Amino acid sequence: MPNSIVYPSIMLLAGIGIPVMAALNSNLGVKLGSSALATTIVFFVGLLVSLAYLTQAEGDFSSLFSHNIAWYLYLGGALVAFYIFSITWVSPKFGIGNAVSFVLLGQLIAISIIDHFGLLGARQTLLDSGRILGLVLMVVGVFLVIKRT
Repeated sequence: MPNSIVYPSIMLLAGIGIPVMAALNSNLGVKLGSSALATTIVFFVGLLVSLAYLTQAEGDFSSLFSHNIAWYLYLGGALVAFYIFSITWVSPKFGIGNAVSFVLLGQLIAISIIDHFGLLGARQTLLDSGRILGLVLMVVGVFLVIKRT
């Protein structure tokens, strides 16, 4: 299959997984009485799945840490931990849809800045009037989605 179908399909599934994951983690945190414990369990399960995949796909752990890799490139794990903990803690109080809507808006703002300046090795894509309009429409969309009558 061409990448124009495969890549968007994979990312669409990943996007569908985010609110499902939020609902699962939220319920786990409520049932356990601890969003921190739920987050830890989620990461433990994720570690097992990642290690199984790594072992199957590559079988080699020798490049785990390299002197050629900048230290800040490892901070993605801290950001994932913040996301998992925050969605697990906030969504039972704020609602899954509300929480994920603001996550999506934050992602769009961040990608616009990252792309505009070509930060962190991203391909530079200037923030033009069309992209700014898209962000404004997303802000409006988020507030329409979370609006409760």
